[in-house]
Amino acid sequence: MSRYLVTGGAGFIGSHLVETLLDRGEEVRVLDNFLTGKRENLASFGGRLEVVEGDLRDPDACRRAVDGVDFVLHEAALPSVPRSVADPFTTDEINVRGTLNLLWAAARAKVRRLVFASSSSVYGDAPGLPKREGEEGKPLSPYAASKWAGEKYLQVFAKTFDLETVSLRYFNVFGPRQDPASQYAAAVPLFITRILRGEAPTVFGDGEQSRDFTYVANVVEANLLACTAGGAAGGVFNVACADRITVNVLIAKINEILGKSIAPVYAAPRPGDIRHSFADISAAERELGYRPVVGFEEGLRRTIAWCGQRGNHR
Repeated sequence: MSRYLVTGGAGFIGSHLVETLLDRGEEVRVLDNFLTGKRENLASFGGRLEVVEGDLRDPDACRRAVDGVDFVLHEAALPSVPRSVADPFTTDEINVRGTLNLLWAAARAKVRRLVFASSSSVYGDAPGLPKREGEEGKPLSPYAASKWAGEKYLQVFAKTFDLETVSLRYFNVFGPRQDPASQYAAAVPLFITRILRGEAPTVFGDGEQSRDFTYVANVVEANLLACTAGGAAGGVFNVACADRITVNVLIAKINEILGKSIAPVYAAPRPGDIRHSFADISAAERELGYRPVVGFEEGLRRTIAWCGQRGNHR
């Protein structure tokens, strides 16, 4: 049995990591300030985990959280490209300085390995497809810049402070527990919710922009592999399905599964959004032993079922 810290463990991805780790019989501690995380995401786990309510921006909270921990899964962040454009300062404080605080605490506590939730947004304006590690362009948003900075700090700590680190670049993660009600909600839960309500989803741009939509179970699998894979330390890896889906196809597929035919409305593209995102996952396959465990359509069906059961369309 190992002891894991999941930062942002009350969030969408973090709570799925917590659930899987507990199911495997591991000891789990969560660090969360509940700014975007939800207590209800942890409610069903009862006394099976330890919760440290604290903020990454507080070095003392980071020190308490890493004490006695073997592995850190660093999911905590202020998400959303549009939010970072509206408020780059808070994005920087949490995503960059908070990550630095955590790295410093983890290095001093002799944590075995820290795995960082990075983002496909770091590819920025790189024109090539599929996106490959080492072929990055210029970041297009403060959020992308914050994740890029986090990756660089992990590399520094791996070389200078003897802390094993791994960065995972997530591509458009979706699944149950993803909040459709937020002002900055991700596309998949927002589209599902609107179509369930009989409302037209809003698409920013022409809908032909493409994404590598990745069901959350795949991200959980990649994180657990990254904790122990021998060749992974110091690396950066794409985590996706290597499948390119346009936003228009996404909406059509949601309509098909729900037996509806609700057309979207189109609006001007948003600042900071990337036109195409499609991953080369060969490095993760080779070094982590990663394979997607749930495909796009099956993941979409599971997510729609969860939204319907939760009444998220009301």
